[in-house]
Parts: sequence; C-alpha cells; structure tokens
Amino acid sequence: MTATPGPERGKPWLSLRVRAGSDRETLLGALFGAGSQGVHEDGDSLLTHFPPGTDVEAVRAAVLAADARAQVEVGVAPAVDWSEAWKERVGAHRLGDLVVAPPWLAADSDPSRTIVIDPGMAFGTGEHPTTRGVVRLMQRIVRVGESVADLGAGSAVLAIAAAKLGASRVVAVEMDSEAIGNAEENVARNGVTDRVVVVEGDAGVLLPLVAPVDLVLANIISSVLLQLLPRIADALAPGGRAILSGVLYEEREAMLAAIAAEGWRVVDEDREELWWSASIARR
Repeated sequence: MTATPGPERGKPWLSLRVRAGSDRETLLGALFGAGSQGVHEDGDSLLTHFPPGTDVEAVRAAVLAADARAQVEVGVAPAVDWSEAWKERVGAHRLGDLVVAPPWLAADSDPSRTIVIDPGMAFGTGEHPTTRGVVRLMQRIVRVGESVADLGAGSAVLAIAAAKLGASRVVAVEMDSEAIGNAEENVARNGVTDRVVVVEGDAGVLLPLVAPVDLVLANIISSVLLQLLPRIADALAPGGRAILSGVLYEEREAMLAAIAAEGWRVVDEDREELWWSASIARR
C-alpha cells in the first residue's frame, strides 16, 4: 500500500471494496492499473479510494476483467487526507518471536527479530492472514544455514523473515515488475542484502534454477500451488519442506487430497479467519 494524494477540497472521494473471486494478486494489479495509489487488505476484501471525478464504471470494468467473479461495492468516502489517514490502518504484528511492522512502528522492537516492511504496491505487509500464517509456521522449521526460495515474494516479507530466522541464502521470486523495487528496498531496510536476493520472473521457470533448497515458501492462490507442487518437489534437497498458503479454509479438504496424491504429507497447519496454511514434506 502506498500513500494517496490529498482530496479536492470539499469533494468526497469514492471508496471501492473488492472481494476477490479467485486471484487476489491480479486484482491488486488491476486496481493500481486503474489509478489506485493505495490498497488496504480488510479481511477477505481489498479496500481502496479514488479521487472525485474518477470514472468508477471504468474501474469496475477493469476489476471484472481481471477477475470475473469479483464482487465490487462502491461508496462515498469522507474528504480526508489519505496521505496520512491510511497509516492508521497498518499495524505492527507480533507473530511468535518475530514482529512485522511498518517503519513508523518499528523503533521499539528488536531489529534482529523485526521485519520492517514499507507498505508499498507489493502484497505482504503482515496485514493479511496468509502472510501471518507462513511467518508462524516457518518459525517451527527454519534452521540456521538453510537455503530458502520464496515464490510470489511480493514485498519480500517472508524472504526477510527466513533470513532473520537464520537462513543463509534466500531467493525471493516475484513476477510483478512493479513489486520488485519495493521488495529490494525492504531487503535493504532490514539489513539482509547479504542473504536475500530478489529475482523477477515466473516461479515455475526460476525455481529449478535456484535448486536445491531446503525450504520453499509459496503464498499463492491454490490453483497455482497445485501446478507448482511437482516443481517444488524437484527443487527440494533431501529432507526439504515447503510451506503453502493462500488457501481458503473451505478448500482445505480438496488441497489435502491433492497434496497426498502428489506424495506429500502435512507436518503442521495454521488457520486464521478464512485462510489455511500448511507445512508439508515428501513421504
């Protein structure tokens, strides 16, 4: 999320609440492409604002072109200065031994255990349950000196967390070119440039090139996770594990069946609100 410019004096802004039908990250791209400069994750919804005079039907069309099953609600927002007001909706999250926080809330936390994320255009500020689920699970399995691949890295929050937990080599793979700069800035901000490298490209193509790794992190929608499972298996070193997230809890049974059919077993699980995350290993 990034700050938006101040409103036209005396005129209300438009608010847009979007519930994703399938692909949350594609919707984020569509909203930014339509002119949004700030998106807030509110449960299972994406909330954003547009200045007076915005062609809201054009925005709606862009959203539905990206996700035909998306639900779009349009309302009127008070004329406030969003350049500062949005910060109130971003908090610090203590997740086990780690804290995920924006820069203005990180000063009182231990730098060695704090992942400082500037809420830019990239997904992954700690505000979404899928991010938090992976951070909780990875603390139970990351070992010092391991190598990690973070697929669909977004802001690189998970890659940075892996480095803070002791991983010695982390490759953050992200295909959205607009997210790369934010990810690189976050890596530098957290002082882990010696361990984390951000790579732009398709996870399915790049994962074999960075293999073998001890752990794969994949916070992506379930349909893509299923496509990636064989490549993840091939990329893991002996005894390697993966953490999958981005799965709705209502999809859990179908995902468990698919995981088992591919020769995996579930080692650990995490649930928050509507979302399910799991640590898996080869049988």
